[in-house]
Amino acid sequence: MSTILKQPNIPITNEGKSLEKHIEGKCFQRIPVKTHFVKLGENYLDLIRQYVLPMYQEGDILIGSEKVLALCQGDVILINELKVTPLAKLLSRFATRNPAGPAMDNVYKMQAAIKIAGPLRITLAAIMGALGKLVGKKGLFYYLAGNGVRNIDGFCLVAFDYYRDKGILAPSNPGEACEKVRTNLGIDCVIVDANDLEIEILGNNKDIPLTNDMIKEIIKDNPAGQGAELTPFILVRQA
Repeated sequence: MSTILKQPNIPITNEGKSLEKHIEGKCFQRIPVKTHFVKLGENYLDLIRQYVLPMYQEGDILIGSEKVLALCQGDVILINELKVTPLAKLLSRFATRNPAGPAMDNVYKMQAAIKIAGPLRITLAAIMGALGKLVGKKGLFYYLAGNGVRNIDGFCLVAFDYYRDKGILAPSNPGEACEKVRTNLGIDCVIVDANDLEIEILGNNKDIPLTNDMIKEIIKDNPAGQGAELTPFILVRQA
């Protein structure tokens, strides 16, 4: 777990993650920004003002966790809003288990997916996903389910009890949120859904100086961590 920052502009790193990444002859620092435990309904810009600005240097790019933005925006399904159906129970039994944490094998996540995309679409996606695996083609379920089903998080105790009864959805209008960060605070911003297996970029502000592919490569090893690090923000700085 990263230590609490005691002075501004001093790079820190999460355990097991390197501060630097060398790509195409360039060196990038990936600086985790530690925060308090963010809960539903907090103000996203205020979080950045409080925790990111003291560490920010001109030219840095802010990488933000989609989970924190979703919590701030209220993009959440509570477990008491879900009625688990026989279809959800059936499909979750046959879903692939994810080593990074519970995925669609979690019956509540499956029910949330049905609520978002509809039972017919999820059933079709599950059937085609199963057939795809037989021929070595992965990811068809999420591709066909669409509508942010891949981004459903929570309903589990992997890191914090707070997520036991909450499903965290893909944040609405992540690009617009990044534009607000740029307009109000002058910081280039990217929202990502990252884990130790893959990186998905959900949105960024206009005229950001790095391509999405470059950003993915810079944070490919998920320097924010996957547990209880409390570092939902990463500052990318070219050294």
